[in-house]
Amino acid sequence: MKSIVYKKLGKRIREERLYLRLTQSQLAEDIDISDTYMGAIERGERGLSLDTLVMLAERLGVTVDYLLSDTVGTTDSIILEQFKQIIDGQPIERKQMAINVLRAVFAYFEEAHK
Repeated sequence: MKSIVYKKLGKRIREERLYLRLTQSQLAEDIDISDTYMGAIERGERGLSLDTLVMLAERLGVTVDYLLSDTVGTTDSIILEQFKQIIDGQPIERKQMAINVLRAVFAYFEEAHK
């Protein structure tokens, strides 16, 4: 069970790192850990301290609960938090565009199931 949690956490950290176009080395340097340790975290081979998790979250611009959300299951509140994480800090025009895209996607699904 423990390794599954670490693998999911590592995957989420990797996704966020890639979103920011950071290398493992850059992220490791930014939070003062070794490249080897960073790689092991992303692969789910090593655990990490709360301090390291917090530093990673801060550097990636997300919350700790967002990084851990895949490890604790999916609920509406987790999904809403993920949406919030994505749009926080975006200009209002982009937020409105995201809402419009989401509406279009749901309208498509409704039409497809008629």
